[in-house]
Amino acid sequence: MAVTLWVDADACPRALRDLLARAAERRRVLAHFVANSSVSLPDSPYLRASQVGRGADAADDLIASRAQLNDVVVTQDIPLAARLVPLGVHVITPHGRELNADNIAERLSVRDFLTEARDMGVVTGGPPPFGEKQRQAFAQSLDRVLTRALKAAERAARG
Repeated sequence: MAVTLWVDADACPRALRDLLARAAERRRVLAHFVANSSVSLPDSPYLRASQVGRGADAADDLIASRAQLNDVVVTQDIPLAARLVPLGVHVITPHGRELNADNIAERLSVRDFLTEARDMGVVTGGPPPFGEKQRQAFAQSLDRVLTRALKAAERAARG
């Protein structure tokens, strides 16, 4: 069973696309970028892009329907992460935070609270700006998560 790196590309900073492409090449894993709009990628047997319909959850639905045990998903969409974590999918945000069984319920609760606050007119701000510090945190997290996923997939293949 091979590991696939799924990228929720609509919400992924451009600064990470090259990093993800290099990681896929180096680790020899398929990186599949899914977005509502066209994603341009270098020509590589390890990179794929899928453009989905304009629906709010179209990219999420495609990723959720195809991601499997030990795959890695890069997304900042907490509801998508909540769908994936119980399936044994490794999830990290573009800021390098791992989402897992230990923290996904809390993250979903905070997300729902902030959504309700915004719906009532409270200004809650957005994610922190994306810079070099965040890129480095993501790179470290991606390396750690990919290593864990590849080892788990190898153990599963051995039986």
